Amino acid sequence: MPAQLITDVTVAARALCDGKLVAFATETVYGLGANALDTFAVAKVFAAKERPYFDPLIVHLANVLQVEEIVREIPKNSRKLMDKFWPGPLTLVLPKQPHVPDLVTAGLPDVAVRIPDHPVALEMLKQANIPVAAPSANPFGRISPTTAQHVLQHLGDKIDYVLDGGPCRVGVESTVLHVHASGATLLRPGGITREEIEALIGPIQVEMGLSSTDAQPAPGMLSQHYAPQTPLRIVNTFCDVANGQGIGALSFLNLPDADRFEVVKVLSETGSLTEAAAHFFAMLRELDEANIHEIVAVRFPNEGLGVALNDRLTRAAQ
Repeated sequence: MPAQLITDVTVAARALCDGKLVAFATETVYGLGANALDTFAVAKVFAAKERPYFDPLIVHLANVLQVEEIVREIPKNSRKLMDKFWPGPLTLVLPKQPHVPDLVTAGLPDVAVRIPDHPVALEMLKQANIPVAAPSANPFGRISPTTAQHVLQHLGDKIDYVLDGGPCRVGVESTVLHVHASGATLLRPGGITREEIEALIGPIQVEMGLSSTDAQPAPGMLSQHYAPQTPLRIVNTFCDVANGQGIGALSFLNLPDADRFEVVKVLSETGSLTEAAAHFFAMLRELDEANIHEIVAVRFPNEGLGVALNDRLTRAAQ
């Protein structure tokens, strides 16, 4: 039976409590949710996405009070980060309580947690009153969904409900930060920038770009991820593409010679990285469906949200 597209938060909350799979909007991308304390429900998430078990899930919470229900200890600076950036696109990796299933954390001693900044998601989590494990609601390794229709297109026959909360505002996944006794380590760039974090807690370490099949410390760290079916190539400049026939361009800004490409998607006519992030996955998906043989893109300015966009671009091009 295909997934039901709904707008009733109460129906979604009850479904989660009953062990069903519910895709829902967050400010970043649509997540595929299951009761994080129900191992069978969590296993259905992995099956629906065809996700490897060594890739952990992020647990979504309704409020800060729920953190201690699944986190064993809260290291220094964690409270500062929660107070400043929650609700919001920041995931903290912290020591887990023993009752959190190993399936959620890939057998590792830490659990990734966040509070999403989306009214529909927050109300669903509040009504369900359970921690909800939710990776992005797409087949593993493919383009992340930013609308309910994206979810239905690729997972509609494998899940129970899609809770429509409109298009996602941020458009790229959350920043993942491992907070430990000696400081903090950035595991995945995202909606909260490194600069914003360091302005609050001081310098942090960076550890990204893993490619092994060992248990990953955070989601989205594999070298190939967020990938379209159409091959994607990163070029230094669009002038490097001699012949644009059959090629689609994913461009940060307007292209003066756009007519030489088969199709062009402009992420921001004003040069806004925030706007580009909000459009990134949706426009990459449109190019992937444009019946072309290659997608080309140029890296973004490597600052602020541009760091997260370059990370997604690199992983999509592997």
